[in-house]
Amino acid sequence: MKRTLIRYRTKPEQADSNAELIAAVFAELKAAQPDGTRYLSLRLEDDTFIHLVETTADDGSSALPKLSAFQVFQRDIRERCAEPPVAKGATIVGNYRMLEEF
Repeated sequence: MKRTLIRYRTKPEQADSNAELIAAVFAELKAAQPDGTRYLSLRLEDDTFIHLVETTADDGSSALPKLSAFQVFQRDIRERCAEPPVAKGATIVGNYRMLEEF
């Protein structure tokens, strides 16, 4: 299992658009229901976005990059950002009813 946390801050005028693009990714995920992929996205008050991606694939690959809505979301991400995306591996230290177990 691999978990990745991605953090970035959008330009204020781009935050709503960014949130709409993320919503489209979740709509496609709901329709496609890919096995072995879990995804969470948060928007903070300062237009920082946090994404947590979890995959059970042995090679750590995710179904997200194959989704057309995710490709659209990724296309101009750097232009929407005041602080660019930073991705890091993540380990859950504690979890109380926030994240389900696989």
